[in-house]
Amino acid sequence: MGLNGGMNAFITAAGAYLPGDPVGNDEIAARLGGVDDRGDRLRRRILAANGIAKRHYALDERGRTTELNEELAANALGSMLDDRGLTAADLDMLATATTQGDLLVPGFASMVHGRIGGGPMQLLSAAGVCASGLAALDAAVAKVRLGDKRTVAVVGSELSSRWLRASRFTGGGDTDAHFLRWMLSDGAGSVLVESRPRPDRPSLRVDWVRTVSLAHEHEVCMRAGMGADNSPAAGRTWQDMGSAAAAEQAGMMLLRQDTSALGALAEAGLKEFSSLAQLGLIDLKRLDHVLCHYSTNAFRDIVFDQLASTGAQIDTGRWFSNLETKGNTGAASIFIALEECWRTGRFEPGQTVLLAVPESGRFSFGFAHLTCVAPEAAESVSVQVPERAPAAVHEPVPTSDGNVFARLDAVWEDFERRLDAVPVMRRLADGESTLEDYLRLLFNLRQQVADGARWISRAASNFSVDFFDLRSAAIGHAAEEHRDFMMIERDYAACGGSIEAIRNGRKNIGSEALSAYMFHTASRADPVGLLGAMFIIEGLGTGKASGWAAQFKEQLGLRDDQVSFLAYHGEADDDHFAKLQAILASPRVDAAAADAIVSTAKVVARLYALQLEELDNV
Repeated sequence: MGLNGGMNAFITAAGAYLPGDPVGNDEIAARLGGVDDRGDRLRRRILAANGIAKRHYALDERGRTTELNEELAANALGSMLDDRGLTAADLDMLATATTQGDLLVPGFASMVHGRIGGGPMQLLSAAGVCASGLAALDAAVAKVRLGDKRTVAVVGSELSSRWLRASRFTGGGDTDAHFLRWMLSDGAGSVLVESRPRPDRPSLRVDWVRTVSLAHEHEVCMRAGMGADNSPAAGRTWQDMGSAAAAEQAGMMLLRQDTSALGALAEAGLKEFSSLAQLGLIDLKRLDHVLCHYSTNAFRDIVFDQLASTGAQIDTGRWFSNLETKGNTGAASIFIALEECWRTGRFEPGQTVLLAVPESGRFSFGFAHLTCVAPEAAESVSVQVPERAPAAVHEPVPTSDGNVFARLDAVWEDFERRLDAVPVMRRLADGESTLEDYLRLLFNLRQQVADGARWISRAASNFSVDFFDLRSAAIGHAAEEHRDFMMIERDYAACGGSIEAIRNGRKNIGSEALSAYMFHTASRADPVGLLGAMFIIEGLGTGKASGWAAQFKEQLGLRDDQVSFLAYHGEADDDHFAKLQAILASPRVDAAAADAIVSTAKVVARLYALQLEELDNV
């Protein structure tokens, strides 16, 4: 089980930068230029629908670009770092998001890094449209939770105005192009993600981030670099036109939006929202703040109406958007909104925040759930990942009878002795394993592993809100467990086994006992004892699986695709185990929890060994 909530990540600062003075609706035409009677009618109609009253452009009164996109990003980062009292030299990583950087090559993050300076750091350039901001945040949070980075800056930045000037519309443009002309504007927003909360002010703990694409179900909606149609083809993109000028003349350099698809975008977004609610990740009644990026108030009204039609009780006062005063700044919008809430003290400790970003490009969605924590409370839940193998030394955690890690290590040592005595494992250690041994092992493991996703999901449903991080982690990992037994099936078939036979197999008596116990334990209220089961199961992955995979490969002459299950867990479970250790080291593991964890570990260790001892005994 990947305990993704094991190590915390916190948003500790926010910054924003909006170029120039705000531009009102009556000033837009003069700033962008080239508006005839038809264009002005479109402008008024679109502005009436989107509700934007002011926005910012990195253009002067003569329509000349005043700043680079990378400069917007650097200014937002500077504002954020000032808020935290840090400099670029303190950063371990920079993750950027934009629809289009200033240059085609190199990546936007490289240009921003060059602009802000600092020392060597990891970079990520998230591409896309609006949801790329949360994609960058997702990467930052993941690296912090891994324990790989401690201080990561995330910035979303857009300089759309260069696409909106009159020179782009010499051919008039179509309605889809004019729609975005009066919709988009410039700006940048930034947040800082750290492994520990700031000591002087509240922080936002990142509970989870989810992004999803539905491009397999939808045509291109927002696009540039192609003609008026929404189906790209070889020889019919801007790079196929011989020159940028030819592409411009063909109308391929216009930003277009298929406005007829926006209703479907809202509907798809609500389905994704509902799926997260069904998984237990979102409780609409408990949300204190919803920051939703949308391009137009018409989109917001569709969401409110459809939620109301389902019977959902929604307090629109909890929804925050600064679309009307800051404009639609694409990938930057969600961070610009978050910065305003941060700066104005909108969040209070204990409150929850949902970030929601629909992207029309080809229907993508990003969501993030945050919890505001006071400095004192935040310190109590932050944890550092100890770098250890299953039997390493730990700082003591008081329990009813000593150090929880020492007690678990004792369980592990006894488990290893039992494994060494299992016939199939003994033959592997002696270099005498057979293909039949390996096939029998896969066959028997598959039957129990197939139950993994089911008992993890059951455990998730029985965690209360006080264990939100464990519930969230369990939900996220259930899908991975579902794929695990499929990997076993592929390995089995690659070694000559029958897919039909392994899928119709029965659990041996040890597997039956282990599955029954796991379902029983997962059915309890707040089943924290399952962390002991994870200590054994993930410990097998990080401490044994890679070695077993290498031994079977060497002794039996197997290929990588024949030992993928063991090899995968040898790598993936290192991360899972480190996060598990972080939870075990946290203050939430009091004496009662430690006793339950150690007791569960003892039972699971004995039953797992029994499963291997009783291969084929059904």
